[in-house]
This record gives sequence, C-alpha cells and structure tokens, in this order.
Amino acid sequence: MSKLDMSSMYAFHDALRRELRHIAEVTERPDDDPRQVLATAVGWELFKKALHIHHTAEDDALWPAMRAALAGRPDDLALLDAMEAEHAAVDPAIDAVDAALADRETGPARLGELTDVLATALTAHLKHEEDEALALIDATLTEEQWRHFGQVSGQRVGADVSRIIPWMLDGASERATAAMLAPLPEPVRAAYANEWVPAYRALDLWAARAGA
Repeated sequence: MSKLDMSSMYAFHDALRRELRHIAEVTERPDDDPRQVLATAVGWELFKKALHIHHTAEDDALWPAMRAALAGRPDDLALLDAMEAEHAAVDPAIDAVDAALADRETGPARLGELTDVLATALTAHLKHEEDEALALIDATLTEEQWRHFGQVSGQRVGADVSRIIPWMLDGASERATAAMLAPLPEPVRAAYANEWVPAYRALDLWAARAGA
C-alpha cells in the first residue's frame, strides 16, 4: 500500500489523456479545419500550460530529490534518466504541432501525423511513469518531500488555479476530487464549486475562436 497520496498525480495524468483524445477528435473532424480549431482553441493552450507546469515541477522538485536519495543505485537512476529523456521528447512534439498550425501551406497535411507523434510519446511516458516510477517515488521520498513537490506545482499554477483545478478534475471520480480538494481552505473549495467549475464548463475548450 502506498504511503504517499498519489491522487493528484493520477488525476493529472488522466486529464492529459482526456485532452489527447480531444486533440485526436479535432484532427479527425470532417467539417472543420483542424488547424484553425487547434490554433485558437482554449483547450490547446490549457493543455500545453498544464503539461509544462507538471513536467517542469517534476524536473525541478521531484527528480533531483530522487537522485539524491538513490545515489549509488544505477538501475533506479537509469529510470530517472528515462523519465527526463521522455519529458525532453514531448516538448519538440508540441513545438512541431505549433509549427504546423502556423504553416498555411503544408501544415494541415502534417497535423494528423504530428498530433499522433505527440500522443504516442506522452501516452507512453505516462504509462512508464505509472508502471515503474510512481512505485519508486513512493518507496523513496518522505511525505515532506512529496508535499514540497505539490507545493512547487501549486506555485507554478499560480493565477491559473481557477482553470487548472477544474480542468484537472474534469471527469475525475468523486474520491479523487475529494482527495484533491480536502487540503484546500474552505473558501477555496467553495470558489471551486460555485465559481471555477461553472466558468470552466462555459469555456467550450475545443471550439474554434472566431477572429483569434
């Protein structure tokens, strides 16, 4: 049984997988220009922002603590090397999609293949992390170190918290949602239920924005 509460990690991973499905659906729509949809959709920007926050927090506040604790254990350190290499492979995939979105000539023809590359790389990374890295994290880090990682993640979310938390919990189980909201002050939980969730649902994340 895990000593660390991994609810937030699994919720974030599930949210990323959900958005990858939306991105695939956008590129397959026969009646829309997927380049126009992705280039202007709030969902694409929110996906990129949330993923950047998640991965940079891991790179800066999770893997260094793990490396210090696992010194002298080459197999475990190799797993951390793999995690960082997989992170590094995702950013160019996103940049390639953005480049295709900006390319009016050949971009539309390349977009489906590039979003497939992104989905393949990120999905494989999430599975690898869940299959191997999370157990190692649980066995290695103290609760204080795990909380520090959560605090760094929260700090990087910053002013976007009113969008990121509803995005992260969109479709999450009641148990996961309760675990995520429990540490928050009561006024923040009230704002989540009464303000943040309704505003998030009104965004229509994967609709093209006219004039954008």
